[in-house]
Amino acid sequence: MQMVVLSNEDLKKELLEGAPENRVDIVWIEDVHQFADYPDAAIYMDLLFENEPNRLALLKGLLPKAVIINSVTDTLKETHPSFVRINGWPTFLDTEIVEGSYLDEQTKEAAERAFSLFGKKVEWVPDEPGFITPRVVSAIINEAWHALGEDVSTADEIDTAMKLGTAYPYGPFEWSEKIGIQNIVTLLAKLSHVDPRYKPAELLEQETNKAI
Repeated sequence: MQMVVLSNEDLKKELLEGAPENRVDIVWIEDVHQFADYPDAAIYMDLLFENEPNRLALLKGLLPKAVIINSVTDTLKETHPSFVRINGWPTFLDTEIVEGSYLDEQTKEAAERAFSLFGKKVEWVPDEPGFITPRVVSAIINEAWHALGEDVSTADEIDTAMKLGTAYPYGPFEWSEKIGIQNIVTLLAKLSHVDPRYKPAELLEQETNKAI
């Protein structure tokens, strides 16, 4: 079984964390157009997915083969019901559990086989924006930015307090940097359309604008 994975080096390292000795032919690519060079592959995984028309058209052309996309914010209803979407935000792939959503039973089974080859198990959750962990972590990060904006403490002190008090691997500001502030703000903004408590902190939005 051949699997083609579009990734950068950081996500590749995370995905391979704790993986058993390879029992599958994995091809690593760096450009989405390279998927077409492997028409006989059984599984295609796009860890750098962007929800834009040309990208979607290319990935749809790989169906009915299994197509797995890293899409935390956009659901399968907004991309394609035959895809599988996973939480592949930076820092979330180096664990034994990967959050995912599916609407097609056949693609679910293919995704489970794919991740088992990396020594990982898929935890299936409803097809909602943010899954579970990214939604919770984004809310925590947002509160930290609110606290910083209100001069409750410094970013370093908040990071230290959260790591010591909760045993999180990173403080909220460290996490926002690793995940990408734009990813955090995009998810929070989408969630806030349904629940205003997710509205991005003013200081967090300002930080996003600096990066643009």
